[in-house]
Amino acid sequence: MIRSFALAAVVAAAPAFLHANAHADARASARQAVSQQAAWQPQASGTQVELRGLSVVSPTVAWASGAKGTVLRTVDGNTWRVLAVPGADKLDFRDIHAIDADTAIAMSAGPGEASRIYRTADGGATWQLAIINPDPRGFWDAIAFWDARRGILFGDPVDGRFQVRVTHDGGATWQPVSDEEGLRALPDEGAFAASGTCLTVAGNGDAWFATGGAQNPRVFHSKDGGRTWQAAPVPVAAGAPARGLFSVGFRDAQVGIAAGGDYKETTLAGVNGARTEDGGASWTPLQVLPAGYMSVVVPVRGAADAFVAAGLAGSGYSADAGKSWKILDRTPVNTVGFASATAGWAVGPKGLVLKYTGAPLDR
Repeated sequence: MIRSFALAAVVAAAPAFLHANAHADARASARQAVSQQAAWQPQASGTQVELRGLSVVSPTVAWASGAKGTVLRTVDGNTWRVLAVPGADKLDFRDIHAIDADTAIAMSAGPGEASRIYRTADGGATWQLAIINPDPRGFWDAIAFWDARRGILFGDPVDGRFQVRVTHDGGATWQPVSDEEGLRALPDEGAFAASGTCLTVAGNGDAWFATGGAQNPRVFHSKDGGRTWQAAPVPVAAGAPARGLFSVGFRDAQVGIAAGGDYKETTLAGVNGARTEDGGASWTPLQVLPAGYMSVVVPVRGAADAFVAAGLAGSGYSADAGKSWKILDRTPVNTVGFASATAGWAVGPKGLVLKYTGAPLDR
């Protein structure tokens, strides 16, 4: 009786079961197609310098930045123009944030006065020097913005504390933040200005930055626009100057991914990332693909569960908020950015600019 009932239930459920399996197979095939389809198409950049900064405004507008004072812009999604920043030819623009096609803030990284911020409001025709790092021991790493006016700047420790500044006027002026305990660094702890993404923001006032070099890498979190901070350890290998977390990206105030590795051992296998669901209070280790050094991880705008990670080991994506990963490509890049699940770019060594041409990243 029980056996017959169970068999009847299985038979009755078979059509629904097969239907569900068909949908699952279709989704699996779609995901596999993403990894097999050519993910990136090279675009002429007009330069041969190392590019590390990228800000994607829309499917047609993006800005990039790099060594020798280089800033690039596209307004049609295909053609890039090199823009001159007067007096900046010896600077290394490691990060850039674009508000729109005309307005952008570029940050150079380097010791002391080599760390600067420039701003343009006319598409790069003219630039204004907003601030020079006043501390000769300082080294700025990244900038990020919540909106067109409110932003944050992050730098390596001075006198044992990480440096943070904030702006409320679109990057024209920057004020220092002092949190004696919250910004205290561990011995040998620092950050990596490798992609402009060791610092990120979400919502109206959440900010995070990732560290390395010390025995234990950490992610620092601020809930109040950068005024106060709290750090949490992340279970990723560090303990060497070239090793640790290089990037952190958040989908919202709770779900985020940190990624890194060792930039001197670009294909080193092992745990190279971690995931959080509580805003960075606790982290679970994970393997980001491709295995190896990842210098960037970013959420894909408009695709709630999609993240893309990349580095000198190549690029990969997750469609389930970091729980599983697929390889996109093996081409070495420094950073990526997306306007949607189908529109994005990557930049990297020797003036490399790639446009995303793969399948939608939201499945």
